[in-house]
Amino acid sequence: MAYLSSLLLSGDTMNDPRNVVIHLHDGDLPDALDLGSVVAIDTETMGLNPHRDRLCLVQLSSGNGEAHLVQIKPTRLGGRGYDCPNLKKLLTDSSVTKLMHFARFDVAVLQHNLGITLTSVVCTKIAARLVYTFTDRHGLAYLCRELLGIELSKQQQSSDWGAVNLTEDQKRYAAADVLHLHALWGKLEAMLIREERRDLAQDCYNFLPTRAKLDLLGYDVSDIFAHRA
Repeated sequence: MAYLSSLLLSGDTMNDPRNVVIHLHDGDLPDALDLGSVVAIDTETMGLNPHRDRLCLVQLSSGNGEAHLVQIKPTRLGGRGYDCPNLKKLLTDSSVTKLMHFARFDVAVLQHNLGITLTSVVCTKIAARLVYTFTDRHGLAYLCRELLGIELSKQQQSSDWGAVNLTEDQKRYAAADVLHLHALWGKLEAMLIREERRDLAQDCYNFLPTRAKLDLLGYDVSDIFAHRA
């Protein structure tokens, strides 16, 4: 599958001395693409309700300074819908670690829309909440600034991700959310090990696909683990 477009970002734009290349793919990952054994993943949707708001974009990075954006368009808009076998294969491959930030949402969105169960998920937000306990700020932008010295812009966070043609600013924003997850996880995992909470974090990660299923069933509001007399 050919790239729809490639966008070169300067190192100054990304607060990174390397150049960053963004590849936009139409509907699925290319057949021959190898993203390695650890892949950073994020999603963009029309809103925050997986039952109502469709999945529009899946961002991926192998940590090499390149980002791959898979644009998901419904057939009524000339797309393939959720016919993306290469993307589904990667997401369900237990030998590939998927790095996410606030994986609870992304896993629910991907499982609901693609009809799959994700495997081998790591969440940097869970890691931060386990070891960055001296603050209640655990957003991606905050952690990248504090731990990596990188400023992330959130200006496109609430833009129209369902548009047929994404703007260059949207592509930059989407790419930024995965380009630094490998480095961020390296910092947080070292803290988890130092504080003897790495195994606890892994138990949380293993539960994420089930937690997402509970959310989709409506148990995000009524927690089945809560006690009420």
